[in-house]
Amino acid sequence: MATASQWIAGARPRTLPAAVAPVVAGTGAALYADGEVWWKAVVCLLLSLALQIGVNYANDYSDGVKGTDDDRVGPMRLVGSGAASAGAVKRAAFACFGVGGALGLALAATSGWWLVLVGVAAIGAAWFYTGGARPYGYRALGEVSVFVFFGLVAVLGTTYVQVGEFTGPSLAASIGIGALACAILVANNIRDIPTDTVSGKRTLAVVLGERGSRTFFIALLVVALVTVWWLASYTPGALLGLLAFPWALRAATPVARGARGLGLLPTLRDTGIAELVYAVGIAVGLAVGA
Repeated sequence: MATASQWIAGARPRTLPAAVAPVVAGTGAALYADGEVWWKAVVCLLLSLALQIGVNYANDYSDGVKGTDDDRVGPMRLVGSGAASAGAVKRAAFACFGVGGALGLALAATSGWWLVLVGVAAIGAAWFYTGGARPYGYRALGEVSVFVFFGLVAVLGTTYVQVGEFTGPSLAASIGIGALACAILVANNIRDIPTDTVSGKRTLAVVLGERGSRTFFIALLVVALVTVWWLASYTPGALLGLLAFPWALRAATPVARGARGLGLLPTLRDTGIAELVYAVGIAVGLAVGA
């Protein structure tokens, strides 16, 4: 039976900035529109965290039963390491999805029932990333899903449930946040290219190869930083998003120098920090601009 610390490790805490950042950025856009609703912002945050942890457990389960995690480099996996049974991890994943679904219903009841469809799509995307007979994460589509759901949907949705409409600043922020969330996944998949190739997991990194994937990672960081200038067209305060640059540079350095395996773990950490600092910076800037 897995210990509490192993369950926490299995939830992959280093990925959680990807759940917090879009809600922070979306709330910043709501503040800019003078339409913030704090209880909805809190519900959005809890919902985002529930789905992120749920997808992490779902990936742990699916990769574990498929044997993808039998010989991996990086943080421990509950099923692959034998610390927890596949059934227990699957139940944990669906418990998180259940919490997320309940929170989503609360938002839909007060902001529009069509949001239920968005929630169903998000949970489906979370499960079928590595689950099911034909997981799309094994077909080089993981980054697309991350950009859509942890970028566009999460940021625009957070703003919409508070303001009641989509706004220009929230669109710009969603692109920058989505790019950084994708960068976390790209770094993770660069690390796993050798084992994923052997196991038949055809991620985008496997398709692009090491060189192409490293170039793509750096391009995503550039997109996020350039998007700050778009936000600055609404208010100069959004330039605070550039405070993320030192962490983005630290994240890019091992990638550019050809680090492999455990050498890429600092990149995962620093990219997550960069995304969170980026979100706080633009949120504060937008709030001041209001």
